[in-house]
Amino acid sequence: MSQSRIICSIYRSKKKDEMYLYVDKAKALSMVPETLIKMFGKPEHRMDMLLTADKQLSRAKAQDVLSGIKDKGYYLQMPPVREEYMLDLYKTPVNPTY
Repeated sequence: MSQSRIICSIYRSKKKDEMYLYVDKAKALSMVPETLIKMFGKPEHRMDMLLTADKQLSRAKAQDVLSGIKDKGYYLQMPPVREEYMLDLYKTPVNPTY
């Protein structure tokens, strides 16, 4: 990959919990398709950072983010998959007996 580092802007979705958009700071959101912005909701700027291929990210590989930004103009980080049994914990009413 010819572009081994960029200044990256990270935006959080207000519609989808734990969904983030990574973009080249210089281009901002100009490369993100309108349909994705509608699904994503109004982007909330979280931070800017120098992104390199060896940067440690919490839920994405830096090389994948760099490739996505280079190829499409953005990288969309989806929320983590929730295990079905964990969703049941939220559905079940809790009646504490203290």
